[in-house]
Amino acid sequence: MKAILKNGKILQNDTLQKADILFDEEQILKIDENIIAEDENTKVIDASGLGILPGLVDTHVHLRDPGYTHKETLATGSAAAAHGGFTTIFAMPNTKPFPSTPEAVKTMLERVDQEALVRVIPFATITVNEAGQKPTDYAAIKELGISWFSDDGVGVASSDVMEEAMKQAKAADVMFSCHTEDMNFRRPAASVHTSKWADQNGWIGIPSQTESEQLIRDLKLAREIGLKYHADHISAKESVEALHQAKQEGADVSAEVTVHHLLLEDHDVRGPNWKMNPPLRSHEDRMALIEGLENGDLDFIANDHAPHAKEEKERGMEKAPFGIVALETAFPLLYTEFVSRQKRWSLGQLVNWMSAAPARRFGLERTGEIKEGYRPDFVLVNFDKQEVIDPDQFLSKGKNTPFGGWITDCVIEETLCNGKTVYQSKERKAKHE
Repeated sequence: MKAILKNGKILQNDTLQKADILFDEEQILKIDENIIAEDENTKVIDASGLGILPGLVDTHVHLRDPGYTHKETLATGSAAAAHGGFTTIFAMPNTKPFPSTPEAVKTMLERVDQEALVRVIPFATITVNEAGQKPTDYAAIKELGISWFSDDGVGVASSDVMEEAMKQAKAADVMFSCHTEDMNFRRPAASVHTSKWADQNGWIGIPSQTESEQLIRDLKLAREIGLKYHADHISAKESVEALHQAKQEGADVSAEVTVHHLLLEDHDVRGPNWKMNPPLRSHEDRMALIEGLENGDLDFIANDHAPHAKEEKERGMEKAPFGIVALETAFPLLYTEFVSRQKRWSLGQLVNWMSAAPARRFGLERTGEIKEGYRPDFVLVNFDKQEVIDPDQFLSKGKNTPFGGWITDCVIEETLCNGKTVYQSKERKAKHE
């Protein structure tokens, strides 16, 4: 069925410009100033007063399904994604069972088709069951259309195993997306960045070398082997410097930075809802991340959406699990801080880092931009309305966020994926009923 988005302003050439969009469930058919419905079967969606952005892309989401559905499910996680404007998300593989075999990946793909509201692309594991011992059969899993592998949550400790895994991945022409963490640097019960603030609160710190040293090893191997390599949730200035050097040397590498690492620092930590891995680091680290994103040392923004049950996060700093939810707040928070208030970034820059840039790096065709022939994925945003972040209104099962009570300068009113509405705000739904 064909539909027209009318009377909205489309993000084109870094500005919001009035235009209509004609689309069906497969692609954007036409973009013009005034498109008239061809017949009575063409649905007209009024976007008056709203900006129309391309559907956002997140390459780092924990859906917890299968195995940990008390935290999140395919249904609730994809609903949260839609609420946040994300129409394509990559599901991390630390589930039970692990997606380490073609059979497990096939089962996941079948469930995605049945249960997910948005496009969900599952990662398979780098090593079998994320045990760090034996490389997964990359070629066999690639036959299912999955070319992305991660042992997220753990770093591959053995350099020999990682080297062999990279060689096999290079031969299969697949991509690694890596959480780097050298546990030799991390003490038991560590929960935050090593700092005076940690000492004052009696918390055990995690030094930056925990991330950067294994990253430096991985980058060296990736350059020597020629593997396409992506670094997850960069948090430390030393990691930014290592990525800069690797790119200067011609390595095929990229990196992401999360919303919380762009907005928060170690001294902001107040309790388990500020506990994530890697941890919030110093002001100097945060500035290096912002500047690294701006100058291209870091490539785009991801979320590391990590839902947990309320009782799990109430165990205290030492025992509470790492991670916060992020899908439903990411775009409004970053727009508010860096576009609306600081005016440091343009809207086009932010949207590129959250849509086109990750789509390009992960090889997603016709995704992340509003162009004729591209996927009909859209986010309708009210840039003239503020909203208070209320975790009780999240569609995710997880409410674990440090951003409750923050005020944002925009509101996501509707999200369309494959031409179909997958989220509508209560106000917009009531207005059009």
